[in-house]
Amino acid sequence: MLTRDLLRVAPARRDHWPATRIALGVALPLLLLLALNRLDLSVYAAFGAFTGIYGRHEPQRSRLVHQAQAAALLCSCVALGLLLAHSGLGGGVTVAVTAVVSLVTAVLGARLGLRPAGALFFVFALAVVASVAHPPSYLLGTGVALASASLSVALGWLGAHVSGRRRPEELAPALPASLSSAELGRYGLRHLLAVGLAGALSLRLGLHHTDWAMVAAAAPVGVLGHQARVQRSLHRIFGTLGGVGITGLLLALPLHPWQMAGLIVLLQFMAEIYIARNYGLALLFITPLALLMSQLAHPSASLPLLTARAGETALGAAVGLAVVLLLQSDS
Repeated sequence: MLTRDLLRVAPARRDHWPATRIALGVALPLLLLLALNRLDLSVYAAFGAFTGIYGRHEPQRSRLVHQAQAAALLCSCVALGLLLAHSGLGGGVTVAVTAVVSLVTAVLGARLGLRPAGALFFVFALAVVASVAHPPSYLLGTGVALASASLSVALGWLGAHVSGRRRPEELAPALPASLSSAELGRYGLRHLLAVGLAGALSLRLGLHHTDWAMVAAAAPVGVLGHQARVQRSLHRIFGTLGGVGITGLLLALPLHPWQMAGLIVLLQFMAEIYIARNYGLALLFITPLALLMSQLAHPSASLPLLTARAGETALGAAVGLAVVLLLQSDS
């Protein structure tokens, strides 16, 4: 049963509409930064653009509210990440702060009815920004994220208006998760343990991309339902390994920055086409998207980058799966 679910691709829901909107929210800030020769700021714009992922099939008012809430949380995580990056407090403090933030944002997101559920994108924003070796000023980095998030909210508003005319039967407000206080507590605890343990183990092993391990650990614990969490863990491992192979092929090409930017937008579009249909399949696009974005902002040797991505993702996903199995629950 689990094997069949791992391979199953859900029917399409005219996903090209939200995929186009979300890809546009990534493309416009990226092209502007490319024109200004400030690709070092692209990571902050990308995390602001994550706002567009929320409220995917919601009507106009509901989407506006949820995207504004998601934007506030994402930009707060970017701001906190910048504070950590400038503080020089070290990886242990970053892991502890990220683990606590994962608990808080997961529980708050469930209470607010944010979809996608969980703390993955908030952990992603905080952990990656905190790990940047030479961060921009606090105001500049946060400002870029806020401007990008605002653009995604505006695109979401316009997109919901168009969708309300073209596919109103497919839109519905997202409701808060129907979890009791005890279930919500276990939900937050899974995030705290998974993210904290993955980060701590990565540091203990002397690995250099603790942020990737924490993000991979947050992925399975964010979804609701025990079997869905186990499936998400396996998708994360195998989808990432496949995505690393695709990234290796892409990085072997002599890509100019504008070509890399075009690939990032295309990969974002393809990821959104499949993200709700099969998570493992979507990771074939998400993984090269994340790695190309990293290369665009801060170029580095390809092979260490690819091996680190594979190793730390496997570590984080394994920790997430262990926490899921340890704290079994349908909530």
